[in-house]
This record gives sequence, structure tokens and C-alpha cells, in this order.
Amino acid sequence: MAEAPVCSRHGSPRAEATLRDIQINLLECKVCFEKFSTEQREYRPQNLSCGHVLCLECVRVLSHPLLRTLECPFCRQTCAVDSISHCQALTDLQELMLSRSPQSPVPHRVRAGSSSWVRGLSSRVLRLGLVFGGWGTLINPTGIAVFGSSGTMVVVQDGDSRVVVFGPQGRRLHSFGQRGRAQDKICYPVDVAVTPTGYVVVTDAGDSAVKVFTSRGSPVLTVQECFQLPWGVDVDSCGHILVTDLQIGSLHQVTVDIGRRVTLSNQAVVTGLQRPKAVACCRVTGNIAVVEQLGDPSQPPRGCRPTRLKVYNKDFKLFCQIDSFSLSLDSKVCLCLSAVAFDIDGDVIVIDSQQGMIWSLGKLKSGPILTPLVRENLVRPVGLVPTAQNSLIVLDSGDHSVKMYSTSSETTVPTK
Repeated sequence: MAEAPVCSRHGSPRAEATLRDIQINLLECKVCFEKFSTEQREYRPQNLSCGHVLCLECVRVLSHPLLRTLECPFCRQTCAVDSISHCQALTDLQELMLSRSPQSPVPHRVRAGSSSWVRGLSSRVLRLGLVFGGWGTLINPTGIAVFGSSGTMVVVQDGDSRVVVFGPQGRRLHSFGQRGRAQDKICYPVDVAVTPTGYVVVTDAGDSAVKVFTSRGSPVLTVQECFQLPWGVDVDSCGHILVTDLQIGSLHQVTVDIGRRVTLSNQAVVTGLQRPKAVACCRVTGNIAVVEQLGDPSQPPRGCRPTRLKVYNKDFKLFCQIDSFSLSLDSKVCLCLSAVAFDIDGDVIVIDSQQGMIWSLGKLKSGPILTPLVRENLVRPVGLVPTAQNSLIVLDSGDHSVKMYSTSSETTVPTK
């Protein structure tokens, strides 16, 4: 039997690109964007009666617990859970790909505590490797998130379609969320996050709501109770949604049942904050970081507007607080913080939008250890996502683009 053409020259660039397309388009769940796996039961590929394929975890989340049915997220056909079967063809294809390819082109899922995790971004020299977007593709983007380890990115912006989904190499896949105040629309998106099962969570400041969508843009539920001006959003490893409310001055923990499309609780876990904006949760330690904007918002700032970073443990107990004024005294660096994240080593990464720089503050156990990570090619960064592969994805509203930094020195021509 002749060998399949896709594997006959796996060392060539064209064959490697084909392998990568197969991995992305066939061998990952198109709801949560995680790779199918026979070793991890929850990610085994399952055939629906309509012909589409989901992972077992997404089948469980989308199915009704009593009726034992689910609505296919692609064709809307009602499928019985009892009629779902294992997709052996994709399992065989995955095993064939692994046996023919010397190195998997798409990185495997990395879990907290795994010995395969390398040191964080503070020990790396980051260089610009890929730029995409630009005016027209993105308009005044404000938030960015990544689907698991697949590298698929979701960006919220001010265009007609408020949410845009890009592939790992910057190719625009689809968009959703038309302008408006209905459940399936978005009035003024500020930030975005992705749940462990691949649902998109958007803070809509114009509608005073937090809205949850499938990865394809179908509305799941809207949370409006208790919110006045929801701003930053992130999701912890348990699927709890963390939201800051700029007007109330609080941090909320929202628990939802996506399968039943209901909100179980919406609790203000931290109160008394001053105009809290960005929020981030560390998947390693469970720590939560919040950026506050200080001073009178009605008065124009004299130079850099003062900001403050507060870090809480997983029980929402404050253990570290840093403001831009104290940083300027201790290290002669005045940071105008606009976004925060944690790298895979648990270090705190922040954006200084005023200077167009990205810094690591370390783990903050005995105070900040400032390390500049990115100094060049940024105009006005507003969002960042450190990845499991120790690269850094930055959303730059200054030139309406997404910029990817890594240890590789190869640079890709920007796509507009």
C-alpha cells in the first residue's frame, strides 16, 4: 500500500504545514479547542448523531442531565447522549500522525505541577516573532485570551463584530457578537476570558453584564445581577468567573452551570477597591491579582496616573500590595499599570501602557523584583497572555494588532 502523501516528506516545510493543519482542523475539539486524546478520558473524540465530533468533556458540559440530550453547537440538531459513540477514525489518525511525525507540531496540554514546565519568562530573552491584525482587522481592541494549549486566540474590539477569533498563526477564523444590548449582542466589550471547557466570557460595560458564549458565538447565558460597570475578567482552574466592577469597587466570583445555562452564585469576594480594572488568576498557585486606578478620574492626570497592584491568595486574603508611587521611590521606576497576568512559573507580569513596556515583578514573596521583558515594538499595550510554551502574546491597541514574543529570533511579516 502506498504511503499517504502528507507523511511521505514530513521533513519539508510544506508537509509540516499540512501536518499542522490536520492537527488544528481535525484533531482538536472545535468547542474547547483542546487536542483529542486517548490517554485522557475527558478529551476522547465522540461522534454525535448529526456527524459532528466533540470531546467527551464538552459532551458532558453541553448535555442536559435529565433529558440526556444536547444541542449540537454547529448544526443545532438535538442529539441523544446514549447514541454518542467513540470516534475511532480520529483516534487512528492521531496515532498515525504521532508515529510518522518526529515531533508533534502542536504542543501538548501542560498541567500545573508537571515536571515538563520550564522556568518562567523572567529567565528568558523575548523577541518579536509574529504580528497580525492592524486597522480594519481589529479596531481599538481591549482584551485578549487564549483557548487552552491550542494557541487559538480570542480578541474583543470596537468593530461591528465585537469578538474575533484567530488561529495560532494569526489567521482570522470567525467573529461574532454584533453591536447591541440583547443577549446575543455586545454593546461595549472591555475584557475577555476563556473557561477550561472553551466557553468565551465577555464583560460588557455598556450593558452592565457578563456574557458567556460558545466558541462559535452562540449565547449561553447573561449575568447582570449585582453589576454596575463590569470591567476585567478571568477564570480560575475550577471554572469560577472573576470579575471586577469599576463603579462599585469590588471583585466578584461568579459560579455558573453552563449545561443548564443558569447562574448559581454571584458573590462580591473583595470590596472597598478603588476603580479596579484588570484581574488575573494564577493557574499554579490560585493567587489573584487586581489592578486599581487611583486618583480622581474626573481630573486629568499630571504625568503618569497612579495605579496599585493588589495580590490575594486563593481564599481572597491580601498578602501583597504595590503602588506606582512606592515603586518609584524604591526602584526609581514609575509604572502605569494597565494589565496583569501570571506566567507558568507563578511570576507576576504587568503592562506599563504609558511607557509601552512589559515587566516581571517576580513572585512578590519578599517584594517586587523588577525585570524588563519587552522594551521595543509596543505602542500602547493593553492585554497580555503568557502561554504554556513560555511565549508572550500582547494586545497592542496603539496599532490595533496582536504581537507574539518568544525566545526565537525569527520574525514574521505583519499581516494586515
